[in-house]
Amino acid sequence: MKILFLTAILISTAFAAEAPPRNENTVVLDAIGVHNLGIETVSAEESTFESTLPVLGEIEHTCESHSVLSSRIAGRIVEVLAHKGDFVKKGDVLLRVESRQLGDPPPTIDLTAPADGLVTDSQGHLGAPVEPDHMLMEILDLKKVWVVAQIPQHQAALLKTGLTARIRIPALGMGEQESTFLRLGTGDESRPSTVDAIFEIANPETKLRPGMRAEVSLIANKRENVLSIAREALQGDRANRFVFIKDYELKNAFVRIPVTIGEINHDRVEITSGLFPGDEVVLKGAYALSFAGKGSASLKEALDAAHGHPHNEDGTEKSAEEIAASGHGHDHAHDHENVVPLVMYLAIACGILLVLLLILLFRNRSKA
Repeated sequence: MKILFLTAILISTAFAAEAPPRNENTVVLDAIGVHNLGIETVSAEESTFESTLPVLGEIEHTCESHSVLSSRIAGRIVEVLAHKGDFVKKGDVLLRVESRQLGDPPPTIDLTAPADGLVTDSQGHLGAPVEPDHMLMEILDLKKVWVVAQIPQHQAALLKTGLTARIRIPALGMGEQESTFLRLGTGDESRPSTVDAIFEIANPETKLRPGMRAEVSLIANKRENVLSIAREALQGDRANRFVFIKDYELKNAFVRIPVTIGEINHDRVEITSGLFPGDEVVLKGAYALSFAGKGSASLKEALDAAHGHPHNEDGTEKSAEEIAASGHGHDHAHDHENVVPLVMYLAIACGILLVLLLILLFRNRSKA
């Protein structure tokens, strides 16, 4: 039994020895450094995680929003009261046309807006001839617009009733808007590998204009109780993913933690190992923090101040012999001669647990 106990201690100590020294993955700053790097943290929490498919799209006007202005009689334009880019209301006089009928002066008629909207095209120039079959102005009501997204054909099975999408317009720097799938588009011969999916969004301030680029995230499914973080908090490359978390005991100290990731959506990353709910993850300033170094002598000073006794440069506690050798004095060394390193405590605990498990196993076999 003593052999098993000693073996357990040795194994536990070996595993603990594999962990890198604390100064290798800890960055200690002062308050000014934290402010200059703009560091902000957020608590890691389990929440609903959305699996998304990112696609590109474009703003288009709706079918019912389109109207045109024309004349019932032939003549010429004698007054122009609205131009391309103007917003007009239904009934507003846009053009005055002089008839070709004889008269002194010849009779004129007012051409009024058939609907509210934005004048997107105008052929109404002063003195220009007018014919009944000619379009003089085009008007679009943009209070609602369509987002036409190009969906790869192998993903077309997602296009079902109730499919939700989050839409962002980069040109305006706007936040995301949510919309549901409306219907399929009529297709485009120039994009034979995609299917057009139409989503409708509100545009009360008419800032969205046809032709603007849209970034669309189709929400394929949702999972509950998933630990995830914002994408900007994740650092490193595919072979070495890591985040920084706030140190539990030291002020203005941050620890580099390797993580394993799962799915990535438009703004969040699933974390499958490395983090626990409640960890304070560095959100803003994480990229700059990764270049701040792997640690410094200030880690030793911070630990000395926090614990009230000396530490080594790598963050481990000094033994009584090390304290005496460094010249801290006999009395100070005497206070620490019975201090057991934290690693030894963990090793002893692991050894005891292993022994108890072995005893239970032998007892169960004996009863059997």
